[in-house]
Amino acid sequence: MGKVKVINAGEAAAMIESGSTIATGGFVGCTHPEELTAALEKHFLAKGVPSDLTLVYAAGQGDGKTRGLNHFGHDGMLKRVVGGHWNLAPAMGRLALENKIEAYNFPQGVISQLFREIAGGNPGRITHVGLKTFVDPRNDGGKLNEKTTEDLVELIELNGREWLFYKAFPINIGLLRGTSSDSLGNISFENEVISAEALAIATAVKNCGGKVIVQVERMVDDYSRNPKNIQIPGLYVDAVIISKPAGHMQTYGEQFNPNYVRQGDIASLDLPRMKDGPRRYIAKRAFQEICPGAIVNLGIGLPEGIAQIAMEQGKIEDMTLTVESGPIGGIPASGLSFGASTFPQAIIDQPYMFDFYDGGGLDIAFLGMAESDQYGNVNVSKFSGRIAGIGGFMNITQNAEKVIFTGTFTAGGLQIDFKDGKLQIEQEGRFDKFVNNVEHITFSGDYAREKNQTVMYITERAVFRLIDSGLELIEIAPGIDLNRDILDHMAFKPKISDNLKIMSSTIFK
Repeated sequence: MGKVKVINAGEAAAMIESGSTIATGGFVGCTHPEELTAALEKHFLAKGVPSDLTLVYAAGQGDGKTRGLNHFGHDGMLKRVVGGHWNLAPAMGRLALENKIEAYNFPQGVISQLFREIAGGNPGRITHVGLKTFVDPRNDGGKLNEKTTEDLVELIELNGREWLFYKAFPINIGLLRGTSSDSLGNISFENEVISAEALAIATAVKNCGGKVIVQVERMVDDYSRNPKNIQIPGLYVDAVIISKPAGHMQTYGEQFNPNYVRQGDIASLDLPRMKDGPRRYIAKRAFQEICPGAIVNLGIGLPEGIAQIAMEQGKIEDMTLTVESGPIGGIPASGLSFGASTFPQAIIDQPYMFDFYDGGGLDIAFLGMAESDQYGNVNVSKFSGRIAGIGGFMNITQNAEKVIFTGTFTAGGLQIDFKDGKLQIEQEGRFDKFVNNVEHITFSGDYAREKNQTVMYITERAVFRLIDSGLELIEIAPGIDLNRDILDHMAFKPKISDNLKIMSSTIFK
C-alpha cells in the first residue's frame, strides 16, 4: 500500500468533476464530513463547478438551516438527488419543490443497503420495504416532482411474492468522515458516535473506480492501532483532509460528548422531566404498551419523551432502546445530536441495523404522525409546500411487530389542561390530522393488515387501533366529549369500540 494523499478541503473539492455521482455519509450531524461539503459549496459558488451532480445519501444530514446537505442547495449544482430524508436540508428541498432537480425519496435503510449491493457488483436491492407506499411504482415510485421521470424502482414477483427492486448505479465520489488516519489512509472512528454506512460507501465507490475522500481530526503513527478498530481500510482511501474543529463537531449539537462513545449505567443518568401537557400525556400512554425485555425504536420528536417517562418510573432498564443509525442500548440523544446514544452497549454499521429491523428484530416502535386517514395510512413525508422525506420510518414501521403512532389529535395552537380529573380543550388546534386520504402514503394500512401487524394511534385525547375496516376508537380521555372533541374533528367516522374505555387518570396527573 502506498502513502495516502493528505490535502486541504479546497483541493479535495477541486478533485470532483461536473456530472459526478457523489455519496455522502452521516446522520443529522453525526459523522457528516462538514468541512468537505462546505468546501465543495465554496468551490461551486466561486467557480461554478462542479455542476450537474447526482447526490445519493441514506440518512438526513443537516441542521435545518445551512449545514450538511444544505451546502448542495444552489441552482445548477445538482442534477439529481436520491435521498432518504429531506427535512434537514431545506435549501435542497426548495430545488425539488421548484422542479429544478430530479428528486427521489427512498427508505433510508434501503439506500444504506443499496451501497453494499453496488459494492458487490449486484444489480440492486430486492426487498419488501416500501410495498404499497408512495415508493411503490404503482403509486409514485419515490418520485417527488414532475421533473423526475426515470424509474429507479420496479415491482417484481419472486417465489410467488411481490418485491420491490431498487436499481443500482455507479458512484464516482465518496465523501466520508472518521477520527484518525495513518499515512496509509487507514481510518478509525474513536470519537465518532456512529460508523453509519461509511465502509459500504467506500467499498462501493472504490469498486466503481471512483475516489474516496475522508475528513479526519488527526494523523496518527503507522501501526499504532488495533487493526480491528479500522473502519475504512487505507486500500479504499484516495485522500484525507485534516479538519478544523468547527468543521468536525461530534454532532451538530455538541463539540464532543464522551458519553456517546463509551458504555455506562443508564440508570445513573439524570434525564429532565417532561413538562406537563399533551406531549407528556401521549408519551405516558404510549409507554404503557412496552413489555419488559422489549427491543424498542424511538423516532425523533415526541417519541423521545418515552425514554424520559421510563426513567421517571424506574423502568429504563426493562427495555433495550435502539437507533437506526447504529447504537444499541443506552439513551438516544435528541435534537441536533439525534443519531447518537448516551452509554450505548454497542454501535453497529447502519446497514446491519436495518437488516435487523427489516427481518423483524424490533418488538415495538414509536413514530410520529403528521396525518392519518380512514384506511389507517400515515403520512410524515410530504405536505403542500414541504418535503420532509421518510428517513428510516418506512423500514421501521413496516417491520416492527407492534407500531405505535403518536401525535396530538389536532395541530397548530392546541392548548389543553387537566383539571378536576378531566381533560379540557382550552383552545383547539387549527388543523385536523385525521383526514379522508393522506397526501403521501408513508405507512400503508393495507400492508399492515396483510401482515397482521399490531398498529395503534395514540393522541392526548383518543386512542385508536387498526382493524380490517380501518380505525377503531378504543379509548378516550376523561372529560372529553365524543362528538364535540373527537368525531367533529375527523373527516371520517371511525368504528367505535363496543368496549370504549376511559384513559386512566394517572396518565394526566
